Amino acid sequence: MDPEMQKMREVVLVYLDRSGGLQKFVHDCKKYNDSNQSYAVYRFIISINPSDIAELDATLGNYILHNPLQAAQIFQSVCFVAVKTLSLIEQLQTEAQISILLKPTHLPPLPSYVLSLSAYPFNYTSQRLYMSEGIVIAMGTVTKYTQGARFLCTEETCPFSEGFRCIRVHCPGATESATVRTDFVCSLCSSPLQEDMKFRVLGDKQIVEMIDAKILNALKGYSNDKSHFRIQAFTVFLRDELANKMTIGNHYRIIGIPACVQNGLQTTACLEVNSVQLYKPNGPSFVSDNFKYLLSLTSSSCWRFTAVLANIFASQVVPPGTYNTLKLAILLSLVQTCEKENADYLDLLIVTCDTLVIDRLLNYSLCLLPRGIRHPPSSEIFPSVSKDKHGTGSASIQAGSAVLAKGGICYIGDLSSYKKDKLELLQSVLESRTTTVFIPGKKYGEEADQQVTISVQTNFWSFVDVDSSSKKHIQKENFLIGQMDVGLIPVNLVDGFGLLIYNELPSCRLSSPVVHHILKRAINPEAMLYKVSQQFRTQDYEEFILFARNLHVELSSEAESLIQGYYLASRRVRRDSIHGSTLSASALKILISLSKAHAKLSLRQTVLEEDAVIAILLLESSLTLKHGTSALCVAPNPVFPFDLSDENSLQQRDIYLMQCHHQLLKFTAAYSPGIHVNTNEE
Repeated sequence: MDPEMQKMREVVLVYLDRSGGLQKFVHDCKKYNDSNQSYAVYRFIISINPSDIAELDATLGNYILHNPLQAAQIFQSVCFVAVKTLSLIEQLQTEAQISILLKPTHLPPLPSYVLSLSAYPFNYTSQRLYMSEGIVIAMGTVTKYTQGARFLCTEETCPFSEGFRCIRVHCPGATESATVRTDFVCSLCSSPLQEDMKFRVLGDKQIVEMIDAKILNALKGYSNDKSHFRIQAFTVFLRDELANKMTIGNHYRIIGIPACVQNGLQTTACLEVNSVQLYKPNGPSFVSDNFKYLLSLTSSSCWRFTAVLANIFASQVVPPGTYNTLKLAILLSLVQTCEKENADYLDLLIVTCDTLVIDRLLNYSLCLLPRGIRHPPSSEIFPSVSKDKHGTGSASIQAGSAVLAKGGICYIGDLSSYKKDKLELLQSVLESRTTTVFIPGKKYGEEADQQVTISVQTNFWSFVDVDSSSKKHIQKENFLIGQMDVGLIPVNLVDGFGLLIYNELPSCRLSSPVVHHILKRAINPEAMLYKVSQQFRTQDYEEFILFARNLHVELSSEAESLIQGYYLASRRVRRDSIHGSTLSASALKILISLSKAHAKLSLRQTVLEEDAVIAILLLESSLTLKHGTSALCVAPNPVFPFDLSDENSLQQRDIYLMQCHHQLLKFTAAYSPGIHVNTNEE
């Protein structure tokens, strides 16, 4: 026996004993032994730490990292000796019956261990471990594959005509025909081998398509990144215990062995995975010094910081001081993005005739998030089903733009450009935050039909062009005061969006500052037109948004009372004799979401009454556009009633908002007397 091989076997035994792997192996053997059933293959999963093994023996550590299949054979021989010595499995006859899957806890954080399909050369024949990461864009249904099979020699006098001497086990990247087919011959007498079907071992297999996270930059409507790179999807095989361990749209880090799978004339690079870990990037733990200084300057009022933020936001696209209400709503929606199941969502629907400017503004804002997706018209918004392209004939669920934008923003463009069935599906998703994919069994080789429910965790942005929609239909005559005509868009769908914003300032005739801005940008696209653009860069806003959205905020009792009082009062005043209250049940969630978003944007962890006031004014303005004015009767642009040019204008705005707060208290006291709200006046 090779002394070096013997030494590595001894190191394996020592490592298994020290790490607790031997105890787990004995426990797994007991399950097989208690079943009293003979198997062709006994499969064991062994978790290994490459660093610990390299410290015990560098050669064995090198085997595990660069020749994992041969390393598995070393573990196989040690485990077979352990089974026989300790009489762990009475039914086991040969070493070939033991199948070992090594699962490394990690790989060295070095470039040579990172797999990227955008980098050349791509060494898919090395049969060694690589680490990769990406986003799941497609998932197939779980199908069966052959883990292992027993073959017998057809020559009766051959020793291999009985027992478990000819065992074939699946290897990474191998197709089904490599494990089971009819032309195998006996290695002893060259007679044909025949499979003993009673001992075929089946396992679960799932095919997943992943892409590098960098491709999300290509799906944004606007980007400062001018670099060019090539990215393609890569195929991932999940087997057995890893099947269904991934969720479509999530970002994962995986460890596996690359392989090349032949499907007819097509060759596909793939990765046979043996370790999956959900990847959650940490947001920045700081904001820029300029934002800190601005926060200290505006600390005298709970409303000033966010007002200045909105006023100067996106100065690369629109002049400071324009579109303030819309920019504030965008910032609030940006900080209300996360990947939690029961998150507070904030969807925006903008009614405008400045479609070009609004489109640029929304495109620019998308880039502040890692998951900002502009939906391309040629693809699907929501998941769809197609036939798997790897020749299995099974169904594959393709992620749409909304799922790719998980934890971010999905910008779907002009809402009036979609057909009725798409709008109905969008309405359903806005109400439930889930979508259901139907998989007909007969079409995809399954016995029964399947329905897969997929969570949609994203905020939706869209706009309606007033000019184009008004030409397509006859306007109604029975509109209430303040109510906005949104054309052919169903009322229930409009209600599904958290905020409806009418962009009337600037008016449909572009204001002089906007016209000057557009002309200057056209002449010199790279120019910094405003000093504020240098002080608060796009990168500063990116860091600010990522920091603010990770803040955990709680409602104060005063803010909660004000929100509840306004909600109950609005349900009473916004009703008719036929349909009852026109205020949907989701309005309370939207109010809370807006209040929390304003607190986050103010870099506070407690929602104050001042946050609730802004939330109520924004929602009331939206409700007025949807259903007409109410007894509260807010101004057309309640959050920014006049331009913010200096500190005096900020002071006037504070006085105005305090008056709105007082008006709100009167409104809740009159129409919701059962709710106690703080009515202290200074």
